[in-house]
Amino acid sequence: MQAPAVSSTAASSPAASSVDGLPAADFFDFESMLNAAEQAKMAELREFLALEVAPFAGEWWNKAEFPAHILPKLAALELSAPAQRGYSNLFAGLVIAEMTRVDTSLATFFLVHHDLFVESLYGFGSEEQKARLLEDAANLRTTGAFALTEPEHGSDVAGGMETRARRVPGGAADGGDAWLLNGAKRWIGNGTFCDYMLVWARDEAGGGIRGFIVDATLPGVTRSRIENKIALRTVQNADIVFEDVLVPETDRFAGINSFEDTNELLRGSRIMVAWQGVGQQLAAFDVARQYAVERRQFGRPLAKFQLVQQQLVTMLGNAVASMGMMVRIAQLQDQGAADMPQVALAKSYVSARMRETVAMGRSLLGGNGIVTDYRMAKIFADAEAIYTYEGSFEINTLIVGRAVTGVSAII
Repeated sequence: MQAPAVSSTAASSPAASSVDGLPAADFFDFESMLNAAEQAKMAELREFLALEVAPFAGEWWNKAEFPAHILPKLAALELSAPAQRGYSNLFAGLVIAEMTRVDTSLATFFLVHHDLFVESLYGFGSEEQKARLLEDAANLRTTGAFALTEPEHGSDVAGGMETRARRVPGGAADGGDAWLLNGAKRWIGNGTFCDYMLVWARDEAGGGIRGFIVDATLPGVTRSRIENKIALRTVQNADIVFEDVLVPETDRFAGINSFEDTNELLRGSRIMVAWQGVGQQLAAFDVARQYAVERRQFGRPLAKFQLVQQQLVTMLGNAVASMGMMVRIAQLQDQGAADMPQVALAKSYVSARMRETVAMGRSLLGGNGIVTDYRMAKIFADAEAIYTYEGSFEINTLIVGRAVTGVSAII
């Protein structure tokens, strides 16, 4: 007798309480560290995810379609750039983990738009740029992307960036200066549908790195969706080509003068991707535990078998250890003391534990673990993207290795 697919209700609403009164995947109750207002907001988020996302996330993923229609309801939660709204760094991380727990693609859209594009406006935008763009972006009336990675440059983009910017005196429509952009970017999340993108380019005059707010509809901008992905299929990653794209000086980020200026953004984004690694593990445990309790083999539930219990406990231990590390990172953020090697260790460790956890979950579901009907196949596949982006496991490991030995093995 086949067990039914994991129900959309039970699997989609992995709140602090768990299936049939069993303990939650947040086994050490880290969420209790949030204040009352944050816990209430987290409950609102869970309700939204349960009603608007969970029942449909598998279909969106299978069809590789982005659900733009839910953005107004997502915006109504008022979660954009949580730290800017006075929420704690722990809350901001748990928001990403909870979104990932239900749909990794939606969480990826959210962090690209809010933690990279919107935070860039806060951190580097002029007062005029903030007045013109920030309110619409923060409320998802417009969407943004972060265009850094290139076709031939991922981990080495800092030194190898080939996209070029040339200043054109008097080249803007209003008679002011402009910049001419030429080059290409790849793997740009939200890139197919965004209204604006933060584009990084090398200044031809002096070789410095500049940042530009580029209207995605400008002449010379060509966007094409990257097809045939096996992870984050709902996210619309794009190849973007810039051919003599004229950007006014008023759309250059005045606060960006070198690649070092990206470090704050990339550190924050790397933290959030590590929180995604936590969310993936919570999702895998939710699905695997429910399946083990409901699925029967040899006349008894899978949960009655010792090896199954061992797998579940290992998955839980990985998730709790990962959460504990990320809670400490959040505390360091509050103190302004989370440095890149610490963040790199968290990203590498959590992503490695995540890979182990989702593999155990996929194995526990047997043949049902390779079809998206049971959610685990989607969780398993999406984990591969998290393992790689915002610094691959290997690059983050070498960042930590350099910090603890004083010797770089990267270059």
